[in-house]
Amino acid sequence: MTKAFLDGPIHIIKAYIASGVFPGASFAFVDKGKISKYTFGNERLKPESVRLKPDMAYDLASVSKVVGTGTVLINLILSGEVSLDALLTDYYPEFVGQGADKLTIRQLVTHTSGINPFIKNRNDLSYCDLRAALNRVDASSAKVFHYSDVNFILLGFMLETMYQKDLANILQDQVFKPFNMTHTGFVAPENTVSTAWDLPQGVVHDPKARVLGNHTGSAGLFSTLDDLVSFSQAYFEDDRYLALLNDYSLTQDMRSISWDILKGVETNKRDVSSQWLIHTGYTGTFLMINLKTQQAVIFLSNRVHLKDDRPGWIIDRDLLINSFVKAMETLENR
Repeated sequence: MTKAFLDGPIHIIKAYIASGVFPGASFAFVDKGKISKYTFGNERLKPESVRLKPDMAYDLASVSKVVGTGTVLINLILSGEVSLDALLTDYYPEFVGQGADKLTIRQLVTHTSGINPFIKNRNDLSYCDLRAALNRVDASSAKVFHYSDVNFILLGFMLETMYQKDLANILQDQVFKPFNMTHTGFVAPENTVSTAWDLPQGVVHDPKARVLGNHTGSAGLFSTLDDLVSFSQAYFEDDRYLALLNDYSLTQDMRSISWDILKGVETNKRDVSSQWLIHTGYTGTFLMINLKTQQAVIFLSNRVHLKDDRPGWIIDRDLLINSFVKAMETLENR
C-alpha cells in the first residue's frame, strides 16, 4: 500500500490524538487478502501515560451488534431458519410489552420497531429486574427508524430461547470459533485498553451491559484488530452475505440486516455509498466492510477516555469515515 493511500486517514488520526479527541488508535485495512495494521498514540493518559500496543483489545460498544448477535441472526435469516416478517413472540414468547402482537424481526434488525427504550432507574436494577422490564417495554405503531439498544437486547434474549444457551456460548459456537476469533468475548482479555480513565481496566463502558453481562445482545464484547480482520475475511468468503447490500427496511431510511448502509459519502464512484456496510460504537470504534471489492476498515479507539463529547465525536468520526472510504477507493482504482 502506498504512502499516498495512507496520507488522508493517518493525518486526521494524528491530528485527533494531538487535539485530545482520543489518546490513541489502532486500525487496519483489508484489501483482497492484503492486510495492513497501524497503531498510534497512547492507551491512556490518566493516571499516567501508557503507550498503546498493537495487539490490545478494545471495548467494541455497539460494534458488538454486528460482530455478535447480528451475525448469528443474519445466518439464521439467510438460511431461512428465521423469517424477517415473523413476530418476535413466535421465537420469544416472554416478550409481553404493548404492541407485541405486531413487532417483527425485520423491525428489530432495522431499528424500526417503535420501541420506547425508557426504563426508570435502569442502571440500578438487578439482572433479573432489568430483564423483566425489557420484556415489558412498549412498541408503538410508529414504525420509523429510531436506533435503540433494546432492539438487539431483545434479539439476544430470543437467541438464548432458541438455542437454550447463554448468549456468550451461542456467539462462541456460531461466530467466534468458525471465524477464528480467539480473543473476542464478553470477558476482557488481560491485554485490554482502559476505556475510560475512571473505570477499572476491562470493565465494559455500557451500563446495561454491566448489568446484563454475557446476555447482552447490543454491546459488551471486547475484541482485537486481528480478530476483526478475521471477522471481515469470513464475510468475504461467503457469497450469501452479498444479500446484505439490499435495503431491508420498510421505511424511508435504508438499512441492511443489523448493519447500516453507508450513505452520503462524496467519492468518485457514484455507487460507493451502496457498497459499504458499517457499524459504529459509542466508545470510539467502527467497522466497515465492502463485500463487492472485498475491502474492510477496522478502527478502534477509546474516545471516551478523558471526556464524552458525543456530538463532537460524531462530526469527527464521520470526517474520518469519509477519509477512509476515499482512501480505499484510491486503492481500488490503482
